[in-house]
Amino acid sequence: MLTMSASGELAAVLRVWRERLTPQMAGLPAYTSRRTNGLRREELAVLASVSADYIVRLEQGRSAAPSVQVCVSLARALQLSDTEQEYLFRLAGHATGGGRITRMVPASIRRLVERTGERPVAVFDAMWNLLLWNPMWTALMGDPSSSKEADRNLLWLHFTGTSDCHLHGPDSPEALDASLVGDLRRSAGRYPGDSQLQQLVVRLKEASPHFARLWSRHEVDEHGPAVRQVVHSEVGTMDLDCDILTTQRHDLRIMMYTAEPGSESDSKLALLGTIGAQDMAADSR
Repeated sequence: MLTMSASGELAAVLRVWRERLTPQMAGLPAYTSRRTNGLRREELAVLASVSADYIVRLEQGRSAAPSVQVCVSLARALQLSDTEQEYLFRLAGHATGGGRITRMVPASIRRLVERTGERPVAVFDAMWNLLLWNPMWTALMGDPSSSKEADRNLLWLHFTGTSDCHLHGPDSPEALDASLVGDLRRSAGRYPGDSQLQQLVVRLKEASPHFARLWSRHEVDEHGPAVRQVVHSEVGTMDLDCDILTTQRHDLRIMMYTAEPGSESDSKLALLGTIGAQDMAADSR
C-alpha cells in the first residue's frame, strides 16, 4: 500500500517522465498539433499495455501501488534508466533488501530483449517469475499477458500444465522437474525474506503433488542450459537449444531458445514466428 507521500511523489514523477518522452523517441507517429508535452496518457497506456484510466489514476495519486509487472512495463515504455527504475520500484513498495528478490530489469537487458527479434527470449527473476519477453517468446510459449501476474511463473506453468507448450529435457522428465525445483530451493535459501517466493511454494505444493514430493527431497540445484524437446500445439515437436544467462548484479535469468541452422526445428521455429506475426496483425485490426 502506498503512503500519501509516496503516492504523491509517484504521481509527480510519472508525469515528468511521460512529458519528457517524445512520440519519436517512443517510436510513435508524431502529429503537428499537440496540446501536451511529450506523450499523451493514452499513448503511454498503449506502450505499457495498461488502460488509459489507470494512467490517469496513477498520475492523480488515486490508485493503489502498481504491481511488479506494471512497474516493469512502465519502465520499458518510459525508457527509464536503471536509477530511475530503482526509484519507481521503491515508490511502488517493491524495494529489495531483507532477503527479497529484485524484479527490476536493467535498461541494457530491456534493449537486449527488444533487439533479439528472431529467437524467443525472456527475462525471469530469481524465482522464475516472467518479467519481460519478446514477440517470438509469445509465439512459442503463448501470450503471457493473458495470464494473471501470479501465474506468469515458469514452475507454475510447468507443474500445472497450463502452458500451450510442453518442455522435455535431454534426460528423464524427472531430471528436468528436479532441476527446476532444486533451483527454486536454492533461491529460497538466498532470499529467505521474500514472501512472494514463499507463497509460490505453498501454491505449487497445493496444486501439484509431484512438485510437493520433489520439494520434500530438499535438493539444491542450478537450472542451467540444455537441449530441450519442445512440443507445440501448432508446429509439433522441435529440438531447441535452451541457453540461460544469469546477471551478476540483479540475479536475473535470460532464457533464449535457438535451433541448429537449416534443421527442421529451425524451419518450424521460423514458421512459428510467421504465425505469431499474423496473429498480432489480426489482433491489431
